[in-house]
Amino acid sequence: MRIVIAEDLLLLRDGIVRLLTDTGHTVVAAVDTAPALIDAVSAHAPDLSIVDVRLPPGFRDEGLRAALHLRASDPTARVLILSQYVERVYAVELLADGRGGVGYLLKDRVTALDDFLDAIDRVAAGGTVMDPEVIAQLFTRNSRRTGIGALTAREREVLGLMAQGMSNSAICAGLVLAPVSVEKHITNIFAKLDLPPDDDAHRRVRAVLAYLNQ
Repeated sequence: MRIVIAEDLLLLRDGIVRLLTDTGHTVVAAVDTAPALIDAVSAHAPDLSIVDVRLPPGFRDEGLRAALHLRASDPTARVLILSQYVERVYAVELLADGRGGVGYLLKDRVTALDDFLDAIDRVAAGGTVMDPEVIAQLFTRNSRRTGIGALTAREREVLGLMAQGMSNSAICAGLVLAPVSVEKHITNIFAKLDLPPDDDAHRRVRAVLAYLNQ
């Protein structure tokens, strides 16, 4: 896989480059500012961009803004955002177009090699990946509100795994449930979140977005 990295911390940037190179990926550019990210993606057309939320010069949300610009310019652009802290608004903005091919991970997840590489693969394939800690904090915050509050404990577990980008079969394995049970839970989630019949992959993203917007 051909990857562009945008991270201002030299040690972390070099560490991600080395990790990806050692696992068979090709880092076509590693930059430290939002404008350099946009230029690198334009020049190399990577399969995936890994982007820090906060980049110079303001260290606010320049990386996220650049990522949203890339996706607005090219609907096929795949972006995995890295953040130091859970920021609900960032996750919502990233998912707002409902297309998939996006991920939001805390930087600590980079050291969990298998999880990090799995997230890269899923986002590059057009899936949606949310950090488990992001999901846990948001569920706690939104658990009593309308829509999400109507979900059972098991349905919340299923939605949490959907938000992490897991397929139905992976959810079955993770929760030790039969496929028919997982399908029933997902159908109930869609109904309780008032998501009409649509492309299933699209509805999964919309379910996560509906949850984040509670």
